[in-house]
Order: sequence, then structure tokens, then C-alpha cells
Amino acid sequence: MVSFEPSEEQRLIRDTVATFAQEQVRPQARASDESGEIPAALIQQGWELGLTQAVIPEEYGGAGEAHSAVTSVLLIEELAWADLSIACHLLAPRLLVVPVIEAGTEEQKRRLLPRYTLDSFVPATAAVVEPRWDFDLSSLSVTATPRNGSYVLSGTKCFVPLAADAEHLAVFARIGDGDEVGVFLLERGTAGMTILEREKNMGLKGLATYEVAFDQCQVPVEQRLGGASGCDVNRLLNLQRVALAAAAVGVARASFEYARDYAKERKAFGVAIAQKQAIAFMLAEMAIEIDAARLLTWEAAWKLDRGEDATREAVLAKQYAANMALMVADRGVQILGGHGYIRDHLVELFLRNARGFATFEGLLTA
Repeated sequence: MVSFEPSEEQRLIRDTVATFAQEQVRPQARASDESGEIPAALIQQGWELGLTQAVIPEEYGGAGEAHSAVTSVLLIEELAWADLSIACHLLAPRLLVVPVIEAGTEEQKRRLLPRYTLDSFVPATAAVVEPRWDFDLSSLSVTATPRNGSYVLSGTKCFVPLAADAEHLAVFARIGDGDEVGVFLLERGTAGMTILEREKNMGLKGLATYEVAFDQCQVPVEQRLGGASGCDVNRLLNLQRVALAAAAVGVARASFEYARDYAKERKAFGVAIAQKQAIAFMLAEMAIEIDAARLLTWEAAWKLDRGEDATREAVLAKQYAANMALMVADRGVQILGGHGYIRDHLVELFLRNARGFATFEGLLTA
């Protein structure tokens, strides 16, 4: 029988992150949403947990722990439970580091990874999503055209976290006129790459996201992830999918727990509303859906750790978790009644963040 029970080491990592999330991140959730900024001290505290540095091999200056999708989804759920914006900011460097560890050439690893083992937070990001209604990961409009031993990138990406400050960007682009997708490792200030104004979003207000435009942006072939032959981009996308699924579980769990605790305390006609059948049934269904999405996510992560093709499981997990998070967050607002609509309670923040999971891509990676 397959067991998804975390190992003792994984439980220790999860518990450490959960404590940090509860004591340091959650208290900043509302202020970050209102101000659009995350305190630098909190970012540094998160960096010192070593969530990025831990998976970098020792020969490149990291802690040398094996990269595990299961471990990643455990810690992502805890951080997203506290606040999705802060979680995405703290984990953004992994959007570059993990692909390089997974598929980079030796030269790419030696050039890039040591930069992300320093004592202070180093921002990095990935550019995946495109500003078009028919956006499809299998048919990207940003192209990388081979030309004289290099690639020329053209097009626009959107919803790129930390792009204005990122040291490096992992850009997903279609190779020429075909269907093949490549990942290109661009340095900050690359000619032909322009970071546009910060986006104004319904949710994730604490996370700075940007459109990034590429106009005849020339990239040496050495900066294609995996070298001239490229890499298994589908595996990288599956790692992103399970990460987003785990984040959706975290946001949903936050909404469920907030609504459950409120329902236990709020009395109507002398009885806690949690004892009302309509409320109790809603809470029960929310709990069931959260557990179901978590198990789908764990299964996909488990297959990825085994080196298997987890495309089916990763897509199912992300799709199910995205729908589940929106349903649970909406029910959380309903259970609080009129109080759910005012900003004194976090459930409205959870709902605004959950709304985006249907379109989120490339914000996190496992």
C-alpha cells in the first residue's frame, strides 16, 4: 500500500515552517495587503529559514539536502496558510534555483547557484504567464527564434513576481515556429528586456508583479536551460502545478479554520452557529474538499520524487485545488455573514487570493 506519511525530517521542516508562518507571517498578512509592501525584516527572516539554500548542493555553497517535491508542498501549504503574497515572495528565488538544479548544465549551476547561498535575500523569478485571453502553456506567444548561435526573444509576459528587483529571470518561450518550449536564464538588465509598471491585482496585493516585454532580446545559447538541447520543461511545469495546488490547499485551510472558529464562538438565539445544521454541513464539506485536494497534491508530488511522469496527477491536483479553494473561501465569507464582507476579518482576503488560482501559473515551484 502506498503511504504519503511524511518522514520524520519532513515533519520537522513542516513544523518549523508552520511555527514561523503562524508567529511571523500571519500577523503581517493584513498590513501587507493594505500597504502593498512586505517588511524587509520579515523577508530576511524567511530567507534565514533556508528554504531556498537548503536544496542547493554543497559544491555550490548550499546545504545539500535532496530536492523533494513532497517536502516542498508541505512547506508551501504552511506559508500559504499564513499569507499567499508573503509565501510567493519568500519562495520566488526557487523559481530560478529549482529549474537550474533540476535541469541546468554544470556551467549554469556554477554560475548561478552560489549567488543564492548568500546571507541576505536575493530575489529571482520566472516569467510564464502571458497577457492573452487564450493563454496556453502548450502554445506560448513569446518566441525564442534561433539566430546565429543565439536566440532572439520577442513578446510579453505578465504576472511576473519581483521582476523589477530580480537578479535573474527564468523565461519560458516557444522555440521558433514549432511547439517546443525552452527556458532561458536572463540576467537583470539584459538588453531588449523591459520591466513595465507594477500590476494592480484583485488579490496578492502584497506581492509585486509586473509585465515584462521582450523586443529583439538576444540571448546566447549557453543561457538556455540545459544547454542547446534544452530540458524536460514538462517536469518543471508539473513542479509548478503541484506547488500551486499546495498553496490553494493552504489558503482554503486558512479560510476553513477561520470560519470554523468564528462559528464556534458566534451565537444566534443562544446557540453557537456551528451547531446549526446548515453551517455544520458547510464546514464538513469544506473539510472534505481540503483533504481531497491535499491527497491529490501529495500523490502528484510523490510521483515527481520518484522520477515518474506526473502530468496527469499534477494537472488534476492543480485544477481540483483551484476550484476547491474558491469554493471554500467563498463559504468562509458566507459563514461569517455580514462580517465576512468587512476588512476586519481575513476571510475576504482569502477569497480575493483564492479567486486567482484559476489563472495562476509560474508563481511557485515545488
